[in-house]
Amino acid sequence: MMSLKQTARLAGFLFFILVVTGVFAEFYVRQNIFVYKDIAATARNIIENEWLFRLGFVADLVMSTAFFFYAFLLYIVFKNVHKNGALLLFLSITISVAMYCQNMLYQFSALELLQNKSYSEGFGMEQLELLSSFFLNMHGRGYMVNQIFYGLYLFPLGYMIYKSGVAPKWLGIILMLGCLGDFVDFVTYFLFPNTSSVVLQNITIPADVGELLFCLWLMIWGVREKNIKLIAMPVRP
Repeated sequence: MMSLKQTARLAGFLFFILVVTGVFAEFYVRQNIFVYKDIAATARNIIENEWLFRLGFVADLVMSTAFFFYAFLLYIVFKNVHKNGALLLFLSITISVAMYCQNMLYQFSALELLQNKSYSEGFGMEQLELLSSFFLNMHGRGYMVNQIFYGLYLFPLGYMIYKSGVAPKWLGIILMLGCLGDFVDFVTYFLFPNTSSVVLQNITIPADVGELLFCLWLMIWGVREKNIKLIAMPVRP
């Protein structure tokens, strides 16, 4: 049976896998295939780079799977720190993972429309390109909707870190600010789509930095088990 320190380090390793697969899917696949405001070029890139597109799709699903097990391990680590907080963290990530996996079907639909020859019999190429672009846009919107629960888990995580001493308090503060930043980004995106500023363009930085630092902390130091024991709630018979 693993100790809490080993469990925490495994959670950090899973988050590292999450980061690697997520960065690959976003920056190596999508940003090399999708051409901003050029539907025809994007469709052509999807067709010509079908294997890369599929690889990015699988990488996103691996990322989601790693995120789910990351949440489960964090629940094990923090359940004796604050059971309700740990449960909120786990449920937030579980909902986020489910939404993210479902949302990936929009992205795969773009490939299906362009690659499956049966669709070309009923639609012209220009129509298929437009439909493909529509599904890719919906994938982007779905990602922003998912940010509600993806960002929400950061607050109970940050709060438990701040209160428990499992990791440095400043790390907990950054994570809680990250939750606020993700929420502001979500609200701005849907309610004020034409609003732009340097602050809003970088509003999710605390979340990104906080998660990366927490990942490194878990992999290198794990958790401070003595502190967890000191604040653990007594279990009633």
